[in-house]
Amino acid sequence: MTDNPAATNDVAASLRARINTGQPHTARIWNYWLGGKDNYEVDRAAGDQIRRLHPGIGEYARADRLFLGRAVRHLVAEEGIRQFLDIGTGLPTADNTHEVAQRLAPESRIVYVDNDPLVLAHARALLTSTPEGRTDYLDEDLRNVDAVLEHAERTLDFSKPVALMLLGVVIFIGDDEDPYGLVRQLTDRLPSGSHLVLSHTVTSPTMPDVDEAVKFWNEHGTPKLTQRTPEQVARFFDGLELLEPGVVSCSRWRPEGGGPEPEEVAMFGGVARKR
Repeated sequence: MTDNPAATNDVAASLRARINTGQPHTARIWNYWLGGKDNYEVDRAAGDQIRRLHPGIGEYARADRLFLGRAVRHLVAEEGIRQFLDIGTGLPTADNTHEVAQRLAPESRIVYVDNDPLVLAHARALLTSTPEGRTDYLDEDLRNVDAVLEHAERTLDFSKPVALMLLGVVIFIGDDEDPYGLVRQLTDRLPSGSHLVLSHTVTSPTMPDVDEAVKFWNEHGTPKLTQRTPEQVARFFDGLELLEPGVVSCSRWRPEGGGPEPEEVAMFGGVARKR
């Protein structure tokens, strides 16, 4: 399902026109690092170059994905959440939000939002659902808060708690676009008991090669990234009740010991409750 008129008039032609195979794209590189097949040679070349600049970069994708699974499982099992608004979905891979949630609570409802045409082309993989639950997909930009929420209300009941998932997406909102205000607009519209799950690449003096990798990306790839310090990432949770252990490396957020994870990655995340 999409609110993009061009896509609804002629889906195949619209998608082909929007997909730029001559320039590396972050969602496709992320897919490459996760071992997926939805990427092009230009993405693999850029991904390899970034990995040469920062050898541990590929671990971010895995750590972020494991963080998603742990956060969703906690929200379903411990907080009773049955509704998820996942913005900046990325390309479908193993253990998407609806798969993790519905495995524990088949009645869970999930709305995915992304404005990447390649994600739209694969949206059908995100629309599989248990008979008891429901999934939906919106071709829209995080910046268009009203449009996102208006569409989400067709699937989600905003009188009940919702988990807002913003994993690795706010990095694409520049400081001149009021990123904190955008996140606040979204959380303000959610009822008490809702949760924010957010992850973000960080810049730190202890990880200088990360800055080099991001610099390379911003010179060659799309969309551009904005790095923030761990303290700046924590500001996205202002006014909410942060769950333990706070905003930390994604690999350190309630690890379950199911397999080896790096001790720390430059992708920090947290989960917070709206009172």
